[in-house]
Amino acid sequence: MELTYLRTFREVAKWGSYTRAAEMLGYAQSSVTTQIQKLEESYGVVLLERYGRAMKLTMAGETLLQYANDIHRLHEESKEAVSKQSKGTLSIGTIETLAAFYLPSRLKAYRHQYPEVTVAIQPGNEPFIIESVKEGALDIGIILDPPFSDPELECRILREEPLVIIASPDHKLAGHSEVHAGDLEKESLIMTEDGCTYRAMLLKVLKGNQVSYNLAYEFGNLEAIKQCVTYGLGIALLPRITVAEELSKGQLAAIPFVHEECRFYTQLIYSKRKWKAKAFEGFLELISGANYQND
Repeated sequence: MELTYLRTFREVAKWGSYTRAAEMLGYAQSSVTTQIQKLEESYGVVLLERYGRAMKLTMAGETLLQYANDIHRLHEESKEAVSKQSKGTLSIGTIETLAAFYLPSRLKAYRHQYPEVTVAIQPGNEPFIIESVKEGALDIGIILDPPFSDPELECRILREEPLVIIASPDHKLAGHSEVHAGDLEKESLIMTEDGCTYRAMLLKVLKGNQVSYNLAYEFGNLEAIKQCVTYGLGIALLPRITVAEELSKGQLAAIPFVHEECRFYTQLIYSKRKWKAKAFEGFLELISGANYQND
């Protein structure tokens, strides 16, 4: 309420008249008089004195006017900053695959639009990300899964991510146009860490088709997996986006893995209770493709 009183005080000081201040503010003169009286009661001083037909500031009034001007300026700045929501931190949880191979170009575009927003990337597996978004510890989650839904979350499919079997160029599967579960019989598999959704899918498919295999290596790092495959230590299932550079250099072969359960999508999730600041909505718009051309 004192912001209103200070605004009225500034107008009276500006015009030297209760009547003129009331006209400029759209108030009754009695309302202006009451507000000034309440300010004087609050500060315990006289702020304005009458000299002839004009109201003049006392020494206390002159001091308060300086603060009132500063408060007005800061209030206007705060309204602009809050309405723009151009500062602050946007927290995003995602898996290594998407953090390394999907997000960087999009984060660059977002930084151009919102240069003062700090984007904090929190790595983790899908269960951790989903729970953190629900709890409000993360603003946004970006996951790689079959189509996902949850009554507490807004879920947006951004695009399908093809999964491929990667092998060294001289591997027997390198010449195939596609790979089925049966083609992996007795193959040495290099796996991502436990908790990875596409790893879980592959193991489920192999078990369901009674395909025997050798779990040769297990890594929590994609680069280690690719290096081992390059050296002929086994084959691996990875999203195609993770091996684009190696494919262009002829270091790896990538063959589509074909199975009805092998349909994975990059998806964005956030809480239905989430308040959408301008910078938050800007990220949703960009990542959904409205202002960004997907690669």
